Amino acid sequence: FYLDMINQQYINTYTTIQMSSTTPQQLLEGLQRQVSSDDAGLDVDYSQVLKQILLSNSDTRITTAALECCVLIAVKQGDLEAFQRHVSLVKATYENVESDKRAWILGLNLMYLLLMDNPSEFHSELELLQEELQSSYIQFPVLLEQRLMLGSYNDVAALQSQLPDPSYGLFMESLLVTVRDRIADCLEGAYRTLSLEAARKMLGFATIQELEEYRADDWIIENGELCFQPPTVGRKATDVPSMKLIAQTLSYATELERIV
Repeated sequence: FYLDMINQQYINTYTTIQMSSTTPQQLLEGLQRQVSSDDAGLDVDYSQVLKQILLSNSDTRITTAALECCVLIAVKQGDLEAFQRHVSLVKATYENVESDKRAWILGLNLMYLLLMDNPSEFHSELELLQEELQSSYIQFPVLLEQRLMLGSYNDVAALQSQLPDPSYGLFMESLLVTVRDRIADCLEGAYRTLSLEAARKMLGFATIQELEEYRADDWIIENGELCFQPPTVGRKATDVPSMKLIAQTLSYATELERIV
């Protein structure tokens, strides 16, 4: 079944391909070197190497290893579309092949689902990973999801030093941007004014200058305070417990998405 999926993705549009004398194992070793290299390999069309492996190979272990390499190369290149495509293919091979990279690859997939703000699929995937739950590759996205529910930028940022592998960094950096934007949106709705120092801490900026450059076109700075546009209807910002509101809003939104 999984080979049919692979053929559908990579081979059906190619009626003829010039095959080299290189063996599938040698081609796989080339992909593995690319994964280990510091170079992201932007000038290398690794999909062509994968096609050659799929056309000339009947060993499912080599197929699985090659797809895993393509997942990791896609991460190095920051190509999320290719990442998702290769993950869906390699997951199908795991039904028949054991791999020591399984938890790593599936953990990266959980990070991808968090980045895509897809909590329902995140938890569906997590339920299928009972054997891998003790792996740091799986525990990290689980902990990260818990921190994201709290809506604290600093709590999420603190996990950067605990990445189980540098490949998780691509998703972590993007998630930090998402968390910061969510908090900023909540600040706009919860406050009329807020001191620059308080906003800097809540948004996790190192300096006031970084804060001032963030949304510079949307926020007004007067007398050491951020001035947000006042709401057109409803209660005044000073009438609500703003800090509590921010945490509850983020938590409720995440929980509602999970239920749906």
